[in-house]
Amino acid sequence: MRVASRKLLDRQRSQAARARREQEVALQGCADAHAPSADEARGDDQDDTVHLLLLCCHPGLSPVSQVALTLRAVAGLTTAQVAAGFLVPEATMAQRVSRAKATLRRAGARFERVPPEELPARLHAVRHVLYLLFNEGYTSSYGHCAIDPNLTREAIRLTERLHRAIPEDGESTGLLALMLLTAARTPARLTTTGDLVPLAEQDRGRWDADKIRRGTALLEQTLVAGPVGPFQLQAAIAGVHAQARTWAETDWLEICILYRMLNRQAPSPTVTLNLAIAVGMAHGPSAGLGTLDPLLHDASQQRNHRLHAARAHLLQMAGDYPERRCGLPGGRTSDAQHPRAALPQPTSDVTGRGNRRLTPRPGHRHRQKQPVLARIAVYRSSSNSTESAAPGFSGYRGVTFS
Repeated sequence: MRVASRKLLDRQRSQAARARREQEVALQGCADAHAPSADEARGDDQDDTVHLLLLCCHPGLSPVSQVALTLRAVAGLTTAQVAAGFLVPEATMAQRVSRAKATLRRAGARFERVPPEELPARLHAVRHVLYLLFNEGYTSSYGHCAIDPNLTREAIRLTERLHRAIPEDGESTGLLALMLLTAARTPARLTTTGDLVPLAEQDRGRWDADKIRRGTALLEQTLVAGPVGPFQLQAAIAGVHAQARTWAETDWLEICILYRMLNRQAPSPTVTLNLAIAVGMAHGPSAGLGTLDPLLHDASQQRNHRLHAARAHLLQMAGDYPERRCGLPGGRTSDAQHPRAALPQPTSDVTGRGNRRLTPRPGHRHRQKQPVLARIAVYRSSSNSTESAAPGFSGYRGVTFS
C-alpha cells in the first residue's frame, strides 16, 4: 500500500508539473530555439497576441461568446465580419458581443494568468478564433476584394506560434496543416480581374508546393499520434485535394468518408452541405440532393446562398436545367443578399462554373498513390476523440472547395 500510494503521489506531481509547463509555454510563447517560418512577416519573439487570445476566451462566457468577443476585440474583425463567420445577422452578433462584455463586467473578470485547469477549454476556443480569422481572409465576407491575404497570413503566423508552443496538441497541429494546405491554393484562386476561380478550374501548377509539403508533413505527424479531431479531419480532406494532380483525379469516395467522420464529431450545416457535394461527386447527383434535402427544409438556412448554389450545381449534374436557374424549390428566388452572391463561387467555387466536362462521372473512383485515410490506423468516432465540437460551434461557415 505504501509503495502504491507513493507511486500515485509521484504521478499526481508529474501531471501537475506538466500542466504548469504547458501553461507557461502557451502563455509566454516558444523559446528562441525555433526559427520563424517563411510565412512570418516579422520577428515575433515579443508578440503576446496568443496570450491575449487565451485571456479573452474567459470561462465566464459561452464558447460562442468567447470566440465572437475575441474576434472582435483582439483579432480586430468588424461586427459584420464576425457575424458572417457565424452565419447570423449583424444585429444578432452585435447584441451577442455587447452581452459578452456586460457579462465580463458583472463577473469582475480580470486578465490574469490562466489557471492550468482552464487551459484546455481556452485553447479549444482560441483554435476556433484562429480558424474563423483564416476563413475571413480566405474568402472575404465584405469589401471589394474576394480574399484578404493579410488575414490568412496572420492566422497562419499565430497558429504556428500556438503549434510551436504546444507541439503535442493534435488539434492545433491539424489546424495549422489545414491552413497551409488550403492557403497553398491562393496563387491560383483569382483571375486577372479579381474574380474567384473554382477549384475545378484552378491551375494546380501554381499552387504553393512548399506549403503543401509542410502541411502534408504536419498531417502525417498528427494523424498517427492519437485520436483524430475535427480540425485534423478537415486537414485530411484538404490533403486529399492537394494530392490530386487534377480535378478529375480527386478521390471523392475518400472525401465522403472523411466528411462523414467530421459530421459525427462536429455536425453543422456547412459540413452537411460539403458532404452533399462530395456524395454527389462520388455517388451521383441524386444521392447528393438527398443528403442536401434536410438543409433545404431548415428555415434557418433559407438565406444561405451557398446552400442554393450547391443545389443548383447538383441539379445541373442531374441535367435538370430549368430549375437550376434559381436553384430553389418551386422556382422561388432567394432574397439572400451577400457580397459574393454575384461571383461564380457556389459552395465556395465547387461547381466549376457549370463546366460539366470537369466533373468526373458519378461513382467513378480514381486511385490515389498514398490515400490520407490509409494513415489513420483506426476509425475513431467522436466518443473517443480528443475533442469534439463544443456547444455553439456548429453554426459557422468553414473552408470548403475553393
